[in-house]
Amino acid sequence: MTSLPTRPPGPPGPDVGDRIVDWFAEAARDLPWRRPEADAWAVLVSEVMLQQTPVARVEPVWREWVARWPKPSALAAASPAEVIRAWGKLGYPRRALRLRDAAAAIAELHGDVVPSDVPALETLPGIGTYTARAVACFGYGRPQPVVDTNVRRVVARLVHGRAEAAPARMADLADVAALAPADDDRAVRFSAAVMELGALVCVAGTPRCGACPVRDRCAWRLAGCPPAEGPARRVQKFAGTDRQVRGRLLDVLRAAEHPVPAAALEAAWDDAAQRSRCLDSLLADGLAEQTAAGLFRLPT
Repeated sequence: MTSLPTRPPGPPGPDVGDRIVDWFAEAARDLPWRRPEADAWAVLVSEVMLQQTPVARVEPVWREWVARWPKPSALAAASPAEVIRAWGKLGYPRRALRLRDAAAAIAELHGDVVPSDVPALETLPGIGTYTARAVACFGYGRPQPVVDTNVRRVVARLVHGRAEAAPARMADLADVAALAPADDDRAVRFSAAVMELGALVCVAGTPRCGACPVRDRCAWRLAGCPPAEGPARRVQKFAGTDRQVRGRLLDVLRAAEHPVPAAALEAAWDDAAQRSRCLDSLLADGLAEQTAAGLFRLPT
């Protein structure tokens, strides 16, 4: 068996970004928020929904949202209860309320138009550096290094020769910017392309190196694919967690047309102490409220 050539980690070459963009032209998934008719508001909605949630679950909910609330002012005018119900089973429902808060700020402060520059986007409620850069890049075509978990993993392997990414760091932005093509339009495409490469090919665990357009430049592969350092990452469980219990309680409130007594929530989870703790957290997060009569409902 022929061994792979080796070289120290470092810049993989000036044409790597262009090769990834060319691969993306053939391999990209046809996602609705990538189409020309998707404006910056549609992109913002998609980016918030896609945080920690798979594309397959996001797409139908995203379509419903942009049809129902095509502008920030439309979402801002909706009640919190409407927004939480429309969020459905996407998980991490606080994102829905943060998106509504951001929509209100856009409507009030920016004439109902999503800002196009990163600093202005970062001032919106709940919008961090990643989302701001993604909206500026994908919504307005402004070249930006956009770094998510998938991109960091690609850079860790391609540039640094590591099996998995280290904790997030500011240098990640410089690493991605250094790989991007010089042409602005291709640099924008690259930001989407390198993300897609990490999602489809350079995946966690066992990457599909045979399908990678830059496998011959990958520092990790050229070093013999050394294993990740440190203990194996633990897979986060869901069954029995507070997150599951919160979801069960929200299911009851979403399905109810009127406020419900505590007894209606008891059927959602047997463990009284955990159920009480999770209900308190929903109240604290503004995802539920208690009436003067002691009943529970989605926030109004």
